[in-house]
Amino acid sequence: MFKKLMASAMVAAAALLCATAHADTYPAKPVTIVVPFSPGGATDIMARTLAERMGKRLGQPVIVENKPGAGTMIASDHVAKAVPDGHTLLLAASSLGIAPALYSKVNYDPIKDFTPISLVASVVHVLEVHPSIPAKNVAELIAWIKANPGKANYGSVGAGTSTHLESELFNTMAGVKMQHVPYKGSAPALMDLVGGNLQVMFDAYASSGPFIKDGKVRLLAVTTAQRSRLLPDVPTVAESGLPGYEAMPWLGFVAPAGTPAPVVNKLHAELMEVLKEPEVQDKFRSLGLDIIGNSPKEFGEFLKKDIVKWAKVVKDSGAKAD
Repeated sequence: MFKKLMASAMVAAAALLCATAHADTYPAKPVTIVVPFSPGGATDIMARTLAERMGKRLGQPVIVENKPGAGTMIASDHVAKAVPDGHTLLLAASSLGIAPALYSKVNYDPIKDFTPISLVASVVHVLEVHPSIPAKNVAELIAWIKANPGKANYGSVGAGTSTHLESELFNTMAGVKMQHVPYKGSAPALMDLVGGNLQVMFDAYASSGPFIKDGKVRLLAVTTAQRSRLLPDVPTVAESGLPGYEAMPWLGFVAPAGTPAPVVNKLHAELMEVLKEPEVQDKFRSLGLDIIGNSPKEFGEFLKKDIVKWAKVVKDSGAKAD
């Protein structure tokens, strides 16, 4: 018995020494942030902003590698299979957890195959309508849709995307039936909203902002549970007519499962410092992002709840992406 206890103690000590060594020598080479979207978009700009500053703090270059496609699954699968040493990270989006409910074949498990580092930011999404719709708030919009069956068409940036599911969550909770019109991106959907071919749209404020400011579309609410720091005077969907509604598209860092805790903690600590920088905060605001920053444990718990929530929305709406 004593020998077994000694052996266990030696194994634990060796593991502790190994973990400490990982923290002391990390990073031993450049760190790669894999972005599941094309270069030039808000997520890519955000990643490059963080990469530059984290590289200075870590003492090694931090490189951004874009791997778009397949509803962000190409990038996610790539990182899930990477060596778990902290040198390959994924700037994950909400789709990390939504994809298994939407696609018939997903080659990764969003919980088992990743180690959470931090929820970095929420993407400010808004509910907007064409100016011809008389609604000035969410309660009035719901009443208008019910009074005009078959007349409310909503646009999304694609089947299975966050804007599609946000709209279907609205349909379910409000007890209404808006017709879905999917587009390949925000720009063509916005053009049809401005032109009056669509009546309603959930969209990122970063893309809709100019049309809202010009009065070409009317902003009703933000989708998050609390008001956005970016739009403090704009009510939430929940407080303006649909209690309990919440939709928060997010971006966060994860590493492959098995990444040593000291490495995760080091990455987390440096990221938290970077997120405090005024220049970073200004850049995030310009991209339509609200900074969050939480612990690996908190992010992990959030991700589990988010997966359950959107799986139900997918099931209830019958949404599929393939």
